[in-house]
Amino acid sequence: MSLRVLHILDHSLPLHSGYSFRTVSILREQRALGWETFHLTTPKQGSGAALQEEADGWTFYRTPAAAGVGMPSQMRLTAARLNEIVEAVRPDLLHAHSPVLNALPALWVGRRHRLPVVYEIRAFWEDAAVDHGSTTEGSLRYRASRAIETFAAKRADQLTTICEGLRRDLIDRGIPPERITVIPNAVDVARFRFGAEPDPELRRSLGLEGATVIGFAGSFYGYEGLGLLVEALRVMLPRYPRLRLLLVGGGPQESSLRAQVAACGLAEQVVFTGRVPHGEVPRYYELVDLLAYPRLPMRLTELVTPLKPLEAMALGRVLIASDVGGHRELIRDRETGFLFRAGNAASLAGALADALAKRSDWPAIRARARRYVEVERTWASSAAHYREVYAKALASLGRRVDH
Repeated sequence: MSLRVLHILDHSLPLHSGYSFRTVSILREQRALGWETFHLTTPKQGSGAALQEEADGWTFYRTPAAAGVGMPSQMRLTAARLNEIVEAVRPDLLHAHSPVLNALPALWVGRRHRLPVVYEIRAFWEDAAVDHGSTTEGSLRYRASRAIETFAAKRADQLTTICEGLRRDLIDRGIPPERITVIPNAVDVARFRFGAEPDPELRRSLGLEGATVIGFAGSFYGYEGLGLLVEALRVMLPRYPRLRLLLVGGGPQESSLRAQVAACGLAEQVVFTGRVPHGEVPRYYELVDLLAYPRLPMRLTELVTPLKPLEAMALGRVLIASDVGGHRELIRDRETGFLFRAGNAASLAGALADALAKRSDWPAIRARARRYVEVERTWASSAAHYREVYAKALASLGRRVDH
């Protein structure tokens, strides 16, 4: 009998985000294993009349959004819709993905239908709230959010995380290690052309001909530390007058970054592309000499590993990253990339200059980085870990599914 898994998601395609792309990669590999997957999004997906939607060949069940309701009401809506879907598709288990607002309805419905619940933690709810400015670390709201996260984690049958930092934090909260499995972020290496030459027309259209390009691609959140990149560029330009900064994407910090660029007189040296379709991002990566990930030091960046550096490695681009814990888990300094002291623009400028002075080392660094993702960070190898996770979850209720 094929395993039937119902995934509960914050949001999904057609919305583009690292969250959506990780989800689809997981689903694709689970289907390749012969499993049936079903997918429900919460009211966070946004308003829309359809209770079911097709996106890029995937079917998603939707939970109708209600304007002006708080989180308890959103969870009740999710639980009610999840109960309907469980009765319709009869899954073998529920797989709730962050945030905890998805895990709690899954636990309620799972208990009602005697279904095991796997909770996948991609980031802790309390830390995401801090980094998006809706609360402060140590506040009453932060402590309450943390307590709710721990409550759900202790009651799920099995937990998965995307990295060791999150796993260690859960163990510190009293979760038995045998209930936690790391299923790391990964890449589909076939999608990334190693060492591809840049598109000359795209380079020309962006005014980057003859330039040495530092680049970033992703969402412009405060914790990404993109202001450090602008400052490092300002410091380096007298020595490297052909240096340019390419910023691909957008987000909450875009207006402040543009203001910083204008104040520094760098409008001719910094190129903002705006958001580009996900499938086009590799073309922009290929224009870049050094990809930079200057994440600031805070709980989220210390605990959570990002996806973007893995894409850079797969493409064979040399990368510079801050030495936060999430980066140190992925990057070996001067072997697969370069690390600098987090939060320090002078250290970033020094690392960029050091990397530019060591161009002869780049081919070996690129080859080692590509080999790392090919061996350790493919979606097929990551998703294979779900076999044991699901088997343990089902065994907790005395069940077994042949697959």
